Amino acid sequence: MTIPTYSTLHIEYDRGVATVSINNPPVNVLDVALMSDIRAFLTQVRDDPQTRVIVFQSADPEFFIAHVDMTLIDEPHAFDQFAKDVPNGLNPFQAVGEMIQAQPQVTIVKLEGLARGGGAEFVAAVDMAFAAIGRAGLAQCEALMGIIPGGGGTQYLSQRMTRGRALEVILGVDLIDALLAERYGWVNRALPANELDAFVHRIATNIAALPDGVIAAAKKAIPPADLSEDLLREHKEWAGLFARPAAEKLIRGGLQAGAQTKVGEQDLEQLLRDLSAS
Repeated sequence: MTIPTYSTLHIEYDRGVATVSINNPPVNVLDVALMSDIRAFLTQVRDDPQTRVIVFQSADPEFFIAHVDMTLIDEPHAFDQFAKDVPNGLNPFQAVGEMIQAQPQVTIVKLEGLARGGGAEFVAAVDMAFAAIGRAGLAQCEALMGIIPGGGGTQYLSQRMTRGRALEVILGVDLIDALLAERYGWVNRALPANELDAFVHRIATNIAALPDGVIAAAKKAIPPADLSEDLLREHKEWAGLFARPAAEKLIRGGLQAGAQTKVGEQDLEQLLRDLSAS
């Protein structure tokens, strides 16, 4: 198979496993380039029988995917081309999550750094996620920007954890460490950081080596939920908040205060809370 070149992804293939390293410095924001590359890659391998497992990781050990690119507030037409191929009833961010959910391969996230907003939604959308104790962190930070998750997060979280815990994550807006994420069901397992690589490699290669038909049968027998009506409702509520002046003010203020820089992203929740209090 010819391997295309992507500007934000590096792909390696080994024994049926495609390892996708996300590299969109400085903090791997989920922007048009990264979303387009992810969609192009998933489309490329969708019907490839030799690719049986996809492992997503980050080239930056500090950040998996920071969140959706906040500078898109100034680029209202940035997703026009992307949106042409988005299924009816979905916004571009939801379309990425639903594409991951529909992928015939087993999808795995190896989480070593921080994943917030759209990055955290990405983690919730894959089949399995494994996180490094002491390094990994997850948060739905949208409420501090005056909005709610709009890329499927409200629904994927509700599939993985209780309603109360999903509301705690969305409205409490705390950074969740690997051990608590495991307890809540956001990730499959929290593992010591020095064991994460070996564990993910083992489970991915073991799955890829299963007899023909087993992966497909398992994914058909345990299908993702049909969230079409729920995603429409999520988008309506997200879009209604995004149109309010408060969201624009908080997003612009966050960028001015250091969001999307390595320093600012280390404690983004406090940065945004300080902004709201000022």
